Amino acid sequence: MTTLWLTRIILNPHSREAHRDSRNAVELHYRVMKLFPDNLGDQARQQLGILFRAEETPQGSYVLVQSRTRPDLTALPPHYAQADSRPLTPLLDALRPGLPVRYRIDASAIRKPRKTTQELYGLKPIVALTGPAAVEWWKNQAEQAGLKLDTVHATRLDAATGIKAQGKQRIHNARTRFEGNALISDPEPLRQRVEEGIGRGKAYGCGLLSIAPARSTP
Repeated sequence: MTTLWLTRIILNPHSREAHRDSRNAVELHYRVMKLFPDNLGDQARQQLGILFRAEETPQGSYVLVQSRTRPDLTALPPHYAQADSRPLTPLLDALRPGLPVRYRIDASAIRKPRKTTQELYGLKPIVALTGPAAVEWWKNQAEQAGLKLDTVHATRLDAATGIKAQGKQRIHNARTRFEGNALISDPEPLRQRVEEGIGRGKAYGCGLLSIAPARSTP
């Protein structure tokens, strides 16, 4: 099985570059991609399985990066962050049916209405889902990923935005954070979804599914 690497990049609150990147999904995408070989063409992110998620905590901001290749952390600018990488293989090897886990994912929950529905209601080709509709979307995705959900906490986040292609393309991915507890029903699709991500916007901070064994309660 492919070795996956998880890297935690703890951003320096005094770094202007880190501050800029953390507020722009496109700039953060570019920063993450600079940690990997640049000779793989237009599909480098897919080939290397690169996914990331920005996190804000009372202690500060950090970025989780998952990849099939260990990133070159020396490519980060001086005083930009503290970072370290570890393999996810032991965690993925331990997955088994019935194992209770905690999960978290920032996902872009959407639906694509049929053309006739678009025309009838004046809808866009892609409609962002919020509230109960977004939760239902996640429940379907989780079931396909081999998770039997116990609890779901959904938090609407700011959209992942930015400008790419020399100002010619605007990126805008609505995001909802889903987190809670679940039981593993099938480890194989779960490993696949962890490695490949879920939903759209994977290049811009969406789709990274994090799981960890749940702590048992007395």
